[in-house]
Amino acid sequence: MSTVREPVPVVLVGARGHGGHHLANIRRLRRQGLVRLAGVCDVRPLGPRELEGFPGIEQSPDLDALLASTGARIAVVCTPIQTHTDLALVAARRGAHLLLEKPPAPSYAEFRRMADGVAAAGAACQIGFQALGSHALPAIRSLLDDGAIGEVRGVGAAGAWVRDEAYFRRSPWAGRRRLDGVDVVDGVLTNPLAHAVSTALALAGTTRAEDVADVETELFRANAVESDDTSCVRVTTAHGGPVTVAATLCAQTAAEPYVMVHGTRGRITFWYKQDQVLLQRTGHGPHENVHGRTDLLENLVRHLTDGAALLAPPEVCGAFMRVVEAIRTAPDPMPLPPSVWHTAQDGDGPRRVIPGVDALVDAAATSLRLYSELGASWARPAEVAAP
Repeated sequence: MSTVREPVPVVLVGARGHGGHHLANIRRLRRQGLVRLAGVCDVRPLGPRELEGFPGIEQSPDLDALLASTGARIAVVCTPIQTHTDLALVAARRGAHLLLEKPPAPSYAEFRRMADGVAAAGAACQIGFQALGSHALPAIRSLLDDGAIGEVRGVGAAGAWVRDEAYFRRSPWAGRRRLDGVDVVDGVLTNPLAHAVSTALALAGTTRAEDVADVETELFRANAVESDDTSCVRVTTAHGGPVTVAATLCAQTAAEPYVMVHGTRGRITFWYKQDQVLLQRTGHGPHENVHGRTDLLENLVRHLTDGAALLAPPEVCGAFMRVVEAIRTAPDPMPLPPSVWHTAQDGDGPRRVIPGVDALVDAAATSLRLYSELGASWARPAEVAAP
């Protein structure tokens, strides 16, 4: 005899901006009977049009009170980076489980405070690294285990995106390393292209904090902000293979980010937003596949109702947070002089472009080298002017 389960009540914390994607996903899962929206926590209540299809939803800027009144079992937290830990702990202490947006915290200490506190409260926690739900990841791991590309030499990742100057004014914390004395660390590798970092580390088998032996950073900014908009890092893993990730928000042309696993007899390229995998190996023609993906909120619901394993729990984010910590404690990003960049006038507004950076990002992922090692003149300290 089948059992009819009630939809799991969910509270959305931070419903505007990227929170709108979570609202749309909750609407999708509601149609499947998996969840129901029990409340919205935001500093500004949503209007009727924003909550179309969710009549009579309780709203409050006080998460603790909202969880108490709604009895929600899950809190989806999509708020400024520096608020993640405190909100996660409020939810966990109220007995709610968590889908916490990436990056989970602005420092390793705050990450540990969050993860340890949530675990002590007995709450399940999923970190919003959507690419970790891709079915391509186990498929790639299987290829590697079978020796499809020989011995793995290292993993590279590249992200060439464009963002206009208004992007860095979207909120008070945007483009900041600190705000009112509190760490934010809103850089290209820690926030918009954090997925490239976490996915590359996952494919390298480097997910725990103790898997990281060293992190080299090269942080730059063309925009008039505190944080880095064009950077690369190289992680030396405990088992020896390097992981190099290069990214920019000042590309000439937007491109799909990817992770590349290098082997002694070929390579595997994974475009993680499309779940697309290309296998290239010696003595064979190229082979391409597109895989499915498990939604992280759905996975969290299945974890609570059926005991499914979480795909992105805090314990697989320790290595990523070591990278965040290295970026946080590195010297402030070097400002690039106007001779290195120019302003492009696109339809969305003016944006700063670094000529040649698109190819440089690709070269870093392909060669596993840093910008300075690839000959970028602006990546040599002597070439960088004062702000």
